[in-house]
Amino acid sequence: MKNVILFTIDALRKDVLGCYGNKDGLTPFLDSIMDRCIVFDNHQSVGPYTQASFPGILTSSYFLEYGSPQKLSHQRTLISEVIKKGGFATAGFHSNPYLCEFFGWNRGWDKFYDSMQDQVTDMVPYITGDIINKKAADWLGAYTKQADYKPFFLWAHYMDVHEPYVPDREYIYKLDSSIKLTKEEMFALFKEVILPRDIKDKDKVELLKKLYCAHVIQVDEYLKQFFDNLKAFGLLENTIVIITTDHGDEFGEHKSLSHDGKMYSELINVPLIIYDNDIKAKRMVDTVVSGIDISPTIAYLFGLDIPDNFHGRSLLPLEDYKSNGSFGEAIGKLAHKVQPTDRPVHFYQEDNLRIIHRSEDDRWELYNLTEDPAELNNIIDSSDKAQGLKSKLRSKINWYDKGETPVIKVTKF
Repeated sequence: MKNVILFTIDALRKDVLGCYGNKDGLTPFLDSIMDRCIVFDNHQSVGPYTQASFPGILTSSYFLEYGSPQKLSHQRTLISEVIKKGGFATAGFHSNPYLCEFFGWNRGWDKFYDSMQDQVTDMVPYITGDIINKKAADWLGAYTKQADYKPFFLWAHYMDVHEPYVPDREYIYKLDSSIKLTKEEMFALFKEVILPRDIKDKDKVELLKKLYCAHVIQVDEYLKQFFDNLKAFGLLENTIVIITTDHGDEFGEHKSLSHDGKMYSELINVPLIIYDNDIKAKRMVDTVVSGIDISPTIAYLFGLDIPDNFHGRSLLPLEDYKSNGSFGEAIGKLAHKVQPTDRPVHFYQEDNLRIIHRSEDDRWELYNLTEDPAELNNIIDSSDKAQGLKSKLRSKINWYDKGETPVIKVTKF
């Protein structure tokens, strides 16, 4: 049995990675290990921001399933609880405030670091990936010195790609040496452009995406550093690494920035990669899979039963996986305009069709992602699939039949 590591890289768009077709060379390390990876091309997050998506990743459940999402309900089961109960070691290292001990995400971990006691700055409001690496390496070094240690499950989460997009000069230089902004000027773009969601100046939007991509280069180096640590500890050959994200980021695709309550591909069609040293050639999978399938896959790799309250199924073995489509939900708000009247937004995707419903104005959208990958042509009134997909989405909204519409004020990160 192998160790399992789950890497979640906050706000990582799929289209910045070489394995998904990007030609800019932003991720040379990740590209270099592709011959030992399974790459999922049609993986859908269950939500477009952290609070909406991480219940899917770590508890195989949906955002609004257990009422108020502000704290983690004890009705949810964390994958760390499953693995620890199975007799294996667990450790988690991250710096996202919405996943901290205060909100209940520390259950089931032998070691849990959430950085909430550490000092951060407005320009870099998180602990950086190199420090996350060191924390994880310290734990790995101590744990693997034990005689006859059992396989472990480790979760590491990088925040470095996340706004406010103030990368170090060395990473900007690797991307575009003509960018001469000071850190103060970069932070001003965050305050004056991202926060008000101002996309009028296309040059500024493009500059913000370049700063974002500089962080992608940075994270790729951190990922290499982590893999080098695994190799130094003699663990790489006996460890499966799952790499994914909670959501993407928008750079004007649907008239906004950042990651708000929308259900379009730039936010929810996100990377999912499984590295295993025993794989001998890159395998691309185009089946629709969901973030709720990640925790069941981890349980499967440890030979453990999947809890009854997990909605997903193991992605492995691939030949046994049968897609049930992908469902997700969030509060359909804009971060800078949170209103007490904000209502849920839901999506369901089956094959190349994604249907979206916004409760606020009872608006339906339907997109053919093959013919219209940018999701600009709403075919809800012309497609013969519309009524069937409406019925499937309605059946998945657990409060729809009760006539209830939850009103929940949600902040997002």
